[in-house]
Amino acid sequence: MSNDGSDTGGKLCSVDFEIFGHVQGVCFRMYAEDEGRRLGLCGWVKNTSGGTVVGQVQGPPEKVKEMRVWLSKKGSPGSRITRAVFSNERDIPKLEISGFRTRR
Repeated sequence: MSNDGSDTGGKLCSVDFEIFGHVQGVCFRMYAEDEGRRLGLCGWVKNTSGGTVVGQVQGPPEKVKEMRVWLSKKGSPGSRITRAVFSNERDIPKLEISGFRTRR
């Protein structure tokens, strides 16, 4: 699958997220990377000093929607998500990030 948006009529979107709950020390970032890659998305994820996980996801809107559901409902096997906040959702003309990785 191409990540340039050509398979979705050129439609791409970007969304920022912050996940609350027991989401650090439970491989949340690793599982988020795996899920993002599985969906063919680009983005990043990182732990915060406040105990949350933040990041950004970019790709076709329907795949970004699937990732939003995963981030807010599923997460890693040991995680307990209490709240997911999504912000700065916008259409983008092209991907601004390549790959999906953990930032430190």
